[in-house]
Amino acid sequence: MAFLTEDEKLRLRERIEAAERRTSGELVTVIARESDPYPFIPLLWASVVALSLPPLISLAGWWIDLPAVSLIQLTAFLLLSLLFRWPPLKIRLIPKATKLRRAARTAREQFLSQGVHNTTGRSGVLIFVSAAEHYVEILADQGINAKVPQEQWDSIVAAFVQAVKRGEVAAGFEQAIDACGTLLATHFPAAPGDRNELPDHLIEI
Repeated sequence: MAFLTEDEKLRLRERIEAAERRTSGELVTVIARESDPYPFIPLLWASVVALSLPPLISLAGWWIDLPAVSLIQLTAFLLLSLLFRWPPLKIRLIPKATKLRRAARTAREQFLSQGVHNTTGRSGVLIFVSAAEHYVEILADQGINAKVPQEQWDSIVAAFVQAVKRGEVAAGFEQAIDACGTLLATHFPAAPGDRNELPDHLIEI
Protein backbone atom coordinates (compact mmCIF):
# COMPACT_ATOMS: atom_id res chain seq x y z
CA MET A 1 0.00 0.00 0.00
CA ALA A 2 1.36 3.40 -0.94
CA PHE A 3 1.85 6.03 1.72
CA LEU A 4 0.22 8.72 -0.41
CA THR A 5 -2.01 8.69 -3.46
CA GLU A 6 -0.55 9.36 -6.89
CA ASP A 7 -2.33 12.74 -6.96
CA GLU A 8 -0.80 13.69 -3.60
CA LYS A 9 2.66 12.67 -4.76
CA LEU A 10 2.23 14.68 -7.94
CA ARG A 11 1.23 17.75 -5.92
CA LEU A 12 4.29 17.34 -3.71
CA ARG A 13 6.54 17.15 -6.76
CA GLU A 14 4.97 20.31 -8.17
CA ARG A 15 5.40 21.98 -4.78
CA ILE A 16 9.10 21.11 -4.70
CA GLU A 17 9.61 22.30 -8.27
CA ALA A 18 7.90 25.60 -7.45
CA ALA A 19 10.02 26.06 -4.32
CA GLU A 20 13.25 25.28 -6.16
CA ARG A 21 12.52 27.82 -8.88
CA ARG A 22 13.06 30.47 -6.19
CA THR A 23 16.34 29.10 -4.86
CA SER A 24 19.65 27.55 -5.78
CA GLY A 25 19.14 25.13 -2.91
CA GLU A 26 17.74 21.61 -3.18
CA LEU A 27 14.85 19.92 -1.38
CA VAL A 28 14.62 16.15 -0.98
CA THR A 29 11.61 14.41 0.57
CA VAL A 30 11.76 10.86 1.96
CA ILE A 31 9.10 8.82 3.74
CA ALA A 32 9.61 5.45 5.42
CA ARG A 33 6.88 3.08 6.55
CA GLU A 34 9.04 2.34 9.60
CA SER A 35 12.68 2.96 10.39
CA ASP A 36 13.37 -0.57 11.57
CA PRO A 37 11.46 -3.88 11.45
CA TYR A 38 12.17 -4.31 15.20
CA PRO A 39 12.23 -8.12 14.78
CA PHE A 40 13.13 -8.91 18.38
CA ILE A 41 10.42 -6.82 20.07
CA PRO A 42 7.59 -9.40 19.66
CA LEU A 43 9.90 -12.19 20.85
CA LEU A 44 11.12 -10.17 23.82
CA TRP A 45 7.65 -9.31 25.07
CA ALA A 46 6.31 -12.82 24.43
CA SER A 47 9.22 -14.22 26.46
CA VAL A 48 8.58 -11.83 29.36
CA VAL A 49 4.91 -12.79 29.55
CA ALA A 50 5.60 -16.52 29.18
CA LEU A 51 8.27 -16.47 31.92
CA SER A 52 5.95 -14.62 34.27
CA LEU A 53 3.22 -17.28 34.03
CA PRO A 54 4.58 -19.86 36.58
CA PRO A 55 4.81 -17.36 39.49
CA LEU A 56 1.39 -15.95 38.57
CA ILE A 57 -0.11 -19.46 38.53
CA SER A 58 1.52 -20.17 41.90
CA LEU A 59 0.22 -16.93 43.42
CA ALA A 60 -3.27 -17.74 42.15
CA GLY A 61 -3.16 -21.00 44.12
CA TRP A 62 -3.73 -23.22 41.11
CA TRP A 63 -2.21 -26.68 41.28
CA ILE A 64 -0.82 -27.52 37.86
CA ASP A 65 1.93 -30.07 37.28
CA LEU A 66 5.21 -29.05 35.67
CA PRO A 67 4.57 -30.51 32.17
CA ALA A 68 1.26 -28.62 31.99
CA VAL A 69 2.90 -25.36 33.07
CA SER A 70 5.59 -25.84 30.44
CA LEU A 71 2.94 -26.44 27.79
CA ILE A 72 1.06 -23.31 28.86
CA GLN A 73 4.27 -21.30 28.68
CA LEU A 74 5.15 -22.58 25.22
CA THR A 75 1.64 -21.99 23.89
CA ALA A 76 1.55 -18.48 25.34
CA PHE A 77 4.96 -17.68 23.87
CA LEU A 78 3.99 -18.85 20.37
CA LEU A 79 0.62 -17.10 20.34
CA LEU A 80 1.93 -13.84 21.80
CA SER A 81 4.96 -13.73 19.52
CA LEU A 82 2.51 -13.79 16.60
CA LEU A 83 0.10 -11.31 18.18
CA PHE A 84 2.87 -8.86 19.02
CA ARG A 85 3.93 -8.81 15.36
CA TRP A 86 0.72 -6.93 14.50
CA PRO A 87 2.15 -3.51 13.51
CA PRO A 88 -0.19 -1.25 15.55
CA LEU A 89 0.53 -3.29 18.68
CA LYS A 90 4.22 -3.85 18.00
CA ILE A 91 4.95 -0.14 17.64
CA ARG A 92 3.32 0.51 21.04
CA LEU A 93 5.59 -2.04 22.70
CA ILE A 94 8.78 -0.35 21.51
CA PRO A 95 10.37 2.10 23.97
CA LYS A 96 10.12 5.69 22.78
CA ALA A 97 13.87 6.21 23.02
CA THR A 98 14.47 3.20 20.78
CA LYS A 99 12.03 4.49 18.15
CA LEU A 100 13.61 7.94 18.15
CA ARG A 101 17.12 6.52 17.92
CA ARG A 102 16.31 4.22 14.99
CA ALA A 103 14.37 6.90 13.11
CA ALA A 104 17.16 9.45 13.57
CA ARG A 105 19.68 6.93 12.28
CA THR A 106 17.57 6.25 9.19
CA ALA A 107 17.22 9.98 8.52
CA ARG A 108 21.00 10.39 8.51
CA GLU A 109 21.45 7.35 6.30
CA GLN A 110 19.03 8.87 3.79
CA PHE A 111 20.78 12.24 3.96
CA LEU A 112 23.95 10.54 2.77
CA SER A 113 22.47 7.98 0.39
CA GLN A 114 20.36 10.58 -1.43
CA GLY A 115 23.39 12.82 -1.87
CA VAL A 116 21.94 15.80 -0.01
CA HIS A 117 25.46 16.59 1.22
CA ASN A 118 26.87 16.85 -2.30
CA THR A 119 25.02 19.87 -3.65
CA THR A 120 26.70 22.98 -4.99
CA GLY A 121 26.87 25.51 -2.19
CA ARG A 122 26.10 22.81 0.39
CA SER A 123 22.49 24.02 0.47
CA GLY A 124 20.59 20.73 0.34
CA VAL A 125 17.71 20.04 2.74
CA LEU A 126 16.20 16.65 3.55
CA ILE A 127 12.64 16.41 4.85
CA PHE A 128 12.34 12.94 6.39
CA VAL A 129 9.27 11.19 7.79
CA SER A 130 9.03 7.79 9.42
CA ALA A 131 5.33 7.05 9.57
CA ALA A 132 5.21 4.25 12.16
CA GLU A 133 7.22 6.25 14.68
CA HIS A 134 5.41 9.55 13.94
CA TYR A 135 8.91 10.91 13.44
CA VAL A 136 9.82 13.96 11.39
CA GLU A 137 13.26 15.47 10.95
CA ILE A 138 14.71 18.15 8.72
CA LEU A 139 18.40 17.80 8.00
CA ALA A 140 20.13 20.71 6.29
CA ASP A 141 23.62 20.73 4.87
CA GLN A 142 26.20 23.02 6.43
CA GLY A 143 25.75 25.85 3.93
CA ILE A 144 22.11 26.53 4.83
CA ASN A 145 22.40 25.30 8.42
CA ALA A 146 24.98 27.97 9.16
CA LYS A 147 22.43 30.65 8.23
CA VAL A 148 19.20 29.30 9.72
CA PRO A 149 18.72 29.02 13.51
CA GLN A 150 17.76 25.56 14.75
CA GLU A 151 14.56 27.02 16.22
CA GLN A 152 13.21 27.67 12.72
CA TRP A 153 13.73 24.06 11.67
CA ASP A 154 12.19 22.88 14.94
CA SER A 155 9.09 24.98 14.34
CA ILE A 156 8.56 23.43 10.90
CA VAL A 157 9.10 19.95 12.31
CA ALA A 158 6.64 20.50 15.19
CA ALA A 159 3.87 21.49 12.78
CA PHE A 160 4.66 18.51 10.56
CA VAL A 161 4.59 16.04 13.48
CA GLN A 162 1.10 17.21 14.43
CA ALA A 163 -0.03 16.71 10.83
CA VAL A 164 1.40 13.16 10.80
CA LYS A 165 -0.38 12.32 14.07
CA ARG A 166 -3.64 13.50 12.47
CA GLY A 167 -2.95 11.30 9.46
CA GLU A 168 -2.46 14.35 7.23
CA VAL A 169 0.93 13.38 5.86
CA ALA A 170 0.51 15.04 2.46
CA ALA A 171 -0.63 18.34 4.00
CA GLY A 172 2.30 18.20 6.44
CA PHE A 173 4.75 17.69 3.59
CA GLU A 174 3.25 20.59 1.63
CA GLN A 175 3.54 22.98 4.57
CA ALA A 176 7.10 21.86 5.30
CA ILE A 177 8.14 22.18 1.66
CA ASP A 178 6.74 25.71 1.48
CA ALA A 179 8.43 26.74 4.72
CA CYS A 180 11.80 25.21 3.78
CA GLY A 181 11.55 26.69 0.30
CA THR A 182 11.07 30.15 1.78
CA LEU A 183 14.15 29.75 3.99
CA LEU A 184 16.22 28.52 1.06
CA ALA A 185 15.02 31.36 -1.18
CA THR A 186 15.94 33.88 1.51
CA HIS A 187 19.50 32.64 1.97
CA PHE A 188 20.18 30.98 -1.40
CA PRO A 189 18.09 32.83 -4.02
CA ALA A 190 17.90 31.44 -7.54
CA ALA A 191 20.76 32.44 -9.83
CA PRO A 192 21.32 32.13 -13.59
CA GLY A 193 22.57 28.72 -14.59
CA ASP A 194 21.17 26.87 -11.58
CA ARG A 195 20.57 23.21 -12.33
CA ASN A 196 18.43 20.63 -10.59
CA GLU A 197 20.87 18.35 -8.77
CA LEU A 198 18.56 16.07 -6.78
CA PRO A 199 15.23 14.30 -7.44
CA ASP A 200 12.02 16.26 -6.90
CA HIS A 201 9.70 13.28 -6.39
CA LEU A 202 8.80 11.80 -3.01
CA ILE A 203 11.17 8.93 -2.21
CA GLU A 204 9.47 6.00 -0.47
CA ILE A 205 11.53 3.46 1.46
